[in-house]
Amino acid sequence: MIKAAALALLLLPMSGDTTELFKISDPRISESSGLAASHLHPGILYTHNDSGNGPQVFAIGPDGRTKATFTISGAQNRDWEAISLGRDEQGHSVIYIGDIGDNLYGAWPYVTIYRVREPSAMRDQTLHATAFRFKYEDGPRNAESLLVDPRTNRLYVASKTKLFGGNGTLYEAPAHLRTSGFNLLRKVGDAPATATDGAFAPDGRTFVIRGYFGATLYTAPGKELTDVDLPAQKQGESITYTPDGRALLVGSEGDDQPVYQVPLPAEALPKSPSPSPRSGPGKKPQASGSTTTDHSRTLAYIVIAALAAGAAAWVVRRRNR
Repeated sequence: MIKAAALALLLLPMSGDTTELFKISDPRISESSGLAASHLHPGILYTHNDSGNGPQVFAIGPDGRTKATFTISGAQNRDWEAISLGRDEQGHSVIYIGDIGDNLYGAWPYVTIYRVREPSAMRDQTLHATAFRFKYEDGPRNAESLLVDPRTNRLYVASKTKLFGGNGTLYEAPAHLRTSGFNLLRKVGDAPATATDGAFAPDGRTFVIRGYFGATLYTAPGKELTDVDLPAQKQGESITYTPDGRALLVGSEGDDQPVYQVPLPAEALPKSPSPSPRSGPGKKPQASGSTTTDHSRTLAYIVIAALAAGAAAWVVRRRNR
């Protein structure tokens, strides 16, 4: 039943707006759970694997090949779910790694976000992490989205819905983080129920939080701007902005998965033109398939619901025999 539902999603029609930049070709990257565009190296995207893998960050080039592998010392990959770039107290470019997943919805009393200096050279090396521990003001959550506001360098975490339904939640970290004790995450708004990743635009004017089937753009916590349809993917887990702020990049878990570029709607475009003429972090994109339409996404939900209902009925019949 699950395979049939996934197939139904993959067969959805796509428009011509979205382009495929490349496929992540490294066989070591089978659970890519986050994307972030480099501040220092044009064309480079950072990603990482989900839980059960080593503490490594991969630098992916415009052709989808791994240009460098960074081993993060002083860190463990309990359940890495997100990656974002920001600045440290001295203004250096840094990479934040969110060890914030909790598939048991409350098994972990606290979560950890690691910070490493973005390397100046694209070569395999070890980077030392600074660890910040966090607790939610209203108890443990399962989260996969870490956002950094480029204007204030403040961190935000978007949790998924609670186990029994409802919206996800957007939490704000303290303005100044401490390495001793715990930093408190405070609720500042809602998030999509299936929030799997998020990012701020390079100019900080908007931010985005995605789910499995689409994304929502915001101008501030609790202030939605518009929705954005995303390509049908095996397990859509990652999203970030292109360095020029004019499009979104989205990826998925799984082997040899593509990274798509999705144009932003006019109301979400940056107010001033980007100094870079590039349309994205990689080579000129080749035409590919596209975004799901609202009608198609609704159809997919109906198909999945019908398949789930059929599976439940089958289980009941088996039990009554």
